Amino acid sequence: MARTAHPTENRRPGAVGRRSLLLGTAALGATGALAAAGCARVPSGDALARLRSQGTVRLGIAGEVPYGYVDENGAFTGEAPELARAVFKRLGVDRVQPVATDFGSLIPGLNSQQFDVVSAGMYITPERCRQVLFSDPEYQMLDSFIVRRGNPLGLRSYADVVRKGARLATGTGYAQAGHAVAAGYPEKRLVILQDQVAGLNAVESGRVDAFAGTALTARQVARGSSRAESVPPFAMVVDGEKQIDGGGFAFRLTDRTLRDAFNDEIHRMKKSGELFRILRRFGFTRSEMTTLTAEELCR
Repeated sequence: MARTAHPTENRRPGAVGRRSLLLGTAALGATGALAAAGCARVPSGDALARLRSQGTVRLGIAGEVPYGYVDENGAFTGEAPELARAVFKRLGVDRVQPVATDFGSLIPGLNSQQFDVVSAGMYITPERCRQVLFSDPEYQMLDSFIVRRGNPLGLRSYADVVRKGARLATGTGYAQAGHAVAAGYPEKRLVILQDQVAGLNAVESGRVDAFAGTALTARQVARGSSRAESVPPFAMVVDGEKQIDGGGFAFRLTDRTLRDAFNDEIHRMKKSGELFRILRRFGFTRSEMTTLTAEELCR
């Protein structure tokens, strides 16, 4: 999601956006009204103690497959909500309540108390680290393109897209907008679409030559298409160095104790293999597991 930033943000902008299909749209609309309700005063005190007392934690998700979404049965699922369920149960909070909103409203919604934690596989970026506290990432991710089957233009990197003058699209708020612009793609030529499904349709119809997303986004959405495919994952290159993004949970700046307790459990689950067992169900591979830290990605 997953998934973000405007192209003018720092080099690690945002998280992947993958919106669920019809059921997710309804949930997003319901939460949009919440976002417009305005800011509330953030409660003081120990957030973890408060959540234990309530017995419920509210999760901000963005209707993004496979990060957090509404499935065909109307249930909230995804790697981040399922991971949150496991972690918060260990922390003594037995119930999670997903709250769906659009991706751009996640951090404002967190800081205005609409939910307690962002559980959306959000990329950890320097700009975001000035607004929220991040857990250490549960995954790392490379980019990929959705292209016409056979990849007729041979697009395997942003440099290829720039060199060949290809028509490139990405999703609203996707980190890949910043990645493309950083590689020299003209921002005014970049086509911004609602989500990965719109991206697949645009590629299949020939409206664009490629749609940029995370490797996981691209391979999952192209899997069922007879007219499109995903290209092998590739890293964005900045100043000659390959960059890898990582996604984690976001907490309010005042909730450091909660974030630290969450981190402790994430590290235990990484060590035991439980984290990968949860993420594997949603298409993640071992190569997307990570030892990166939030501190590294916030620099």
